[in-house]
Formats: sequence, structure tokens, C-alpha cells
Amino acid sequence: MSNAVDPGWARTKMGGAGAPVNVETGQRTQTWLAVSDDPAALVRGRYWHHMQQQEPADEARNSAFQEELIARLGEVTGVVLPLS
Repeated sequence: MSNAVDPGWARTKMGGAGAPVNVETGQRTQTWLAVSDDPAALVRGRYWHHMQQQEPADEARNSAFQEELIARLGEVTGVVLPLS
């Protein structure tokens, strides 16, 4: 099973003390999806945020946008990804 999870902005060394979400809340969805036998967790290809399925940003499903982004990042970084 593979899903995408947005833990939110969590209070960690990287997130900083001002983040609104504690680490427990931030990791809850990932843990539940990984170990649960709950039928709601036995899905794949979904996007989750704080135990709820969400719709990802439109760009996540827009291959033209993704190709443009990858090309632009290659220009900025000098790292060009191989064609698939």
C-alpha cells in the first residue's frame, strides 16, 4: 500500500518551536496507515492529512505542470533528471 501523507507543520528541529502541530499529531496518520487493520486504512493512492483523506493540489495530477517544474528546477540547480 502506498499513500501520501501531509503531517502538517510540526514542532521539530526543522519545523521550529512555533509550529502549531506537535510531533504526536504529525505522525499519527502515518502510523495508523502503516499498522492498522481498519478498512479505512487499507487503501492506496490516497492523500491524507490528520487522519482524513484530502484532495491534493491540482498540480499533483497535472503532468504538464510537473514536467515544466522539473525542467525549471533542472535549470536552477544544474541537475537534470534522466528521461523515463
